[in-house]
Amino acid sequence: MQIICRAYSHPHVIALTERLQAEYVQIYGAPDESPTEAEQFSPPNGAFAVGYENALPIAMGGWHFREDGRAELKRIYVTDRQRGKGHSRSILAWLEKSAADAGAPTIVLETNQRHPAAIGLYRSHGYTEVPPFGYYADDPLSVYLGRQLRPPS
Repeated sequence: MQIICRAYSHPHVIALTERLQAEYVQIYGAPDESPTEAEQFSPPNGAFAVGYENALPIAMGGWHFREDGRAELKRIYVTDRQRGKGHSRSILAWLEKSAADAGAPTIVLETNQRHPAAIGLYRSHGYTEVPPFGYYADDPLSVYLGRQLRPPS
């Protein structure tokens, strides 16, 4: 898979995001309503990437700096037919390296108990529980994970 940094407004990001939101509607009955702005994923605030196989967009993910200086992962997604091939791991590794290169000491994320495969992916990469934060902080089904990207100074 080839991974390319893309603007959050890029047509491939928009198309993949629409597919992800459609999955959220199936799972939760509604799309994700957490506030997301394109500027969050533009340097120096963050980055967004699309993974391609045979020139087709099949995966995506992004990160942005939170007010506390941590990087937050957002919108990691792989299309149905491409799951189980290691693409999530590749996108995750790209995002972690990008955030670390930008100076983020740690990276955090919020997911939901209804995504056990995602939780397994993050835990297999060394993510552990962190205190709740952000839009879904009061949701009892939310899971908050994080890990260090660089040793503390």
